[in-house]
Formats: sequence, C-alpha cells, structure tokens
Amino acid sequence: MLQNEIWDDQAAQSYDTPGTGMFASEVLEPTVDRLVELAAGGRALEFAIGTGRVAVPLAERGVPVSGIELSKPMVDELRNKADEAAMPVVVGDMVTAGLPGEFQLVYLVYNGISVLLTQAEQVACFRNAARHLAQGGRFVIELWVPELRKLPPGQQAVVFGSAPGYVGLDTYDVLRQQVVSHHFGFDAEGGREARLFRSPHRYIWPAELDLMAELAGMTLESRHADWTGEEFTAESRSHVSVYRTTERP
Repeated sequence: MLQNEIWDDQAAQSYDTPGTGMFASEVLEPTVDRLVELAAGGRALEFAIGTGRVAVPLAERGVPVSGIELSKPMVDELRNKADEAAMPVVVGDMVTAGLPGEFQLVYLVYNGISVLLTQAEQVACFRNAARHLAQGGRFVIELWVPELRKLPPGQQAVVFGSAPGYVGLDTYDVLRQQVVSHHFGFDAEGGREARLFRSPHRYIWPAELDLMAELAGMTLESRHADWTGEEFTAESRSHVSVYRTTERP
C-alpha cells in the first residue's frame, strides 16, 4: 500500500467530515490555539497538509501557512478552500520536498509522521523540518502512543474504536514496528456490504522520537498529552511534542 495510492480521489473527496470526528470544534480549536501560540507571529509550514483541516483555520487566525502534501487529490480539495496565492503548497514527499524561505513553525499532526514506514524516512523528515526552520524555530508532532500493552502473547490485532456502523482494528507487526489500521464501515440499514479503508504506519516510541530530533539538531521543549496542555503520563494514549532547533544539522 503506497500512500499516494491510498489517498486517491475517492479518499480525498470523503475525507472532510465538517463538525464531527477530527473536524469537531473541540478537536480543532485547541489545536489551532496552540499552533498560533507556537508560531509566535511567524510563518508556518504544515507537512502532510491534506485538505487543510488545520491549515485553513490557522490561516484565518492570521498565521501565514504553506504546505507539503504527497496526494494531489487532497490538494485539489484544499483548493476549494484556499488558492495557491493564499496558501502555497508543494506536491511532494515531506521527507525531501522543500519551500523557499524560513519558517518559525513546522508542524505534523494527527499521526502524520507514522505514515513514513522506515526509521530512516522518519529521521529524514525531522531533518527536512530542521532545514525549513529559522534558528530557534519549532517542530511540533502529534502522535499516538503504541498500545502494545493490549496485545497478549500470540495476539496481533487490537480493536481501537467502535460505533454504530463502524469498527476500527489495528494489526501489529512488532518485529518491524509496523501497524496497519483497518477502518470498517457498515450499512446503517443493516445491509451485508462493508467498506474497508486501510492505512499502514510505523509506530514510534516517544524516546525514539526524541533521538530523531537530536539527530536533526533539535531538542524536546515540551510534551503534553493533548493540545490543551494536559500532563503526559504512562496512561496517555497520544502526545503533542514540541522540538526546538539548537544548531544546524
């Protein structure tokens, strides 16, 4: 499964769910509030900008936002909300693609770094972020904590979500540190047909993430359990980690 094949026209056109899920105000507003603070009046660059879920409201708050996105269909959907002049986007890989100038903030939200399926690519992503940052700039990552404690010996799958008409299932390959998320949607009328969307990921432990940052010339500035600043603990299911440049890699 290649990412540019997963995020095709059909996936892009069905991605936005205004007012619900990741587009709910209680999810978006704290995210945007925190990013405005971290941008500190400077320019921001979003890796995997997608359809502009975060970038558009961030720009509406006065932060100039640019983006990098692998999927052209996702960018086409973004263009229904913001044109190229208002929000420049390079169609390319966030590991290697670049934009001119320096940014005060680079951010990668909603588990985006995990779609890079090797450690080498993830380290390269950090280095690409560092290349775009002004001295003292910040790289922000939102990422889930691997739920391996839910895997008893011999079990390879965990149900991570269920709701009427939906089941989410993760299958783990602990040897390669990879997971495939399976999203099953069912006919609300009780039909027998199901829809399946799958996405592969490489999970990363927080300590491993910190070492990647160090290799790219950044250090951890803060880590919280969410965008509102809740304390990160051993029971936290995700984290928002802020890294700051220390020297040019």
